Amino acid sequence: MSLTDILSPSDIAAALRDCQAPDSFSPKKFFQISGMSKKSSSQIKEIFRILDNDQSGFIEEDELKYFLQRFECGARVLTTSETKTFLAAADHDGDGKIGAEEFQEMVQA
Repeated sequence: MSLTDILSPSDIAAALRDCQAPDSFSPKKFFQISGMSKKSSSQIKEIFRILDNDQSGFIEEDELKYFLQRFECGARVLTTSETKTFLAAADHDGDGKIGAEEFQEMVQA
């Protein structure tokens, strides 16, 4: 399964266009524009599994840096400050990584 099986390619493209400039990425805005925030809990969990590149059950900081590239291979890498802000916003238990439940809470908030 791929992200375009769950999200519209045009919505993904619009979300990526919105955050092309360095330090312009907002997870909440990205989730809304891409249509992710309107998806069911099971669809969000599937998106999480796709984004969890190493299938560890967590999205770690090094994976988060390449978050946009999981949607389109030519997309930019998140800046260090964007990565740290994204991680801090979702990592509720402070373990330095984002679990599936934390990701779902952030997307649906």
